[in-house]
Amino acid sequence: MENRILGLHHITAIADNAKRNLDFYTQVLGVRLVKKTVNFDDPGTYHFYFGNEEGTPGTILTFFPWEGIGKGTNGSGLATHIGYSVPKGSLEFWKNRFQQFNVNFEEGEIFGEKLISFKDPDGLQLQFIESSRRDDRKVWTTDDIKDENALKGFHNITLTLKKADPTIKVLTDIFGYNLQKEEDERYRFATDAIETANLVDIIENDKIQAGRNAAGTNHHVAFRVKDDKVLMEFREKVLSAGLNITPKIDRDYFYSLYFREPGGVLFEIATDNPGFTVDEPLNELGINLKLPKQHEPLRARIEEVLPKLS
Repeated sequence: MENRILGLHHITAIADNAKRNLDFYTQVLGVRLVKKTVNFDDPGTYHFYFGNEEGTPGTILTFFPWEGIGKGTNGSGLATHIGYSVPKGSLEFWKNRFQQFNVNFEEGEIFGEKLISFKDPDGLQLQFIESSRRDDRKVWTTDDIKDENALKGFHNITLTLKKADPTIKVLTDIFGYNLQKEEDERYRFATDAIETANLVDIIENDKIQAGRNAAGTNHHVAFRVKDDKVLMEFREKVLSAGLNITPKIDRDYFYSLYFREPGGVLFEIATDNPGFTVDEPLNELGINLKLPKQHEPLRARIEEVLPKLS
């Protein structure tokens, strides 16, 4: 098991306004701000990590809130829908909560699992899904959102593609996923290396216009591996398949590789180590601004230019 892809590690999206993004995810959806840091390549921009108490891989949604970037377009060549697993029977709670906060939603079903679809303030497509599988992941709770309703973490990610086959080859031949179900233009792939956050759906439709990355769209999808050794084994596999892939990059909380799969979606492979408590204790996660080592000497200037959050 240990040298396999262990489902999803994190998903990274783009927002237009840092404070609005932070408020929606922590106050409306009730997830924990696990890490408040900055974009490595653009330190005047926050990088927020939202997840469960410990920031367990498979629960982490991250954002680059680029102020005033404007709306992107969801479409082909992107990861278009993020599916969260929620406890059985909790959809009523979420429908009532969304009405309270004026969040529009639609009810639906995919592969026999009930769900509600909605958008965050930037237009990012989210789905809360009552998973048919047991999900014992530890949740983060708030005064309003208790155990029986809190988000468990990711259920699936949906990729929308003009042609599915080249991407399917990456998922099956390199990542070890298998086709689990299909209906109409949707294919569901699963890995049995882990029980949760282990599904990738593909919608194949050559009529859907190409997506454009900006606020309300997903920037990349990160798949999980145990450690650096396994990470570098996957680097060789990706190279052998004739795809370009970056060298290993130290992201402070994990090590990463990036490559663009043939359908256009940016994939990352990320390690479990060293984790989010490497630079602050569990009870303080997300409270203090943590800077990558190379930006620490510029802290005063960075704090001055970052958008105000309160």
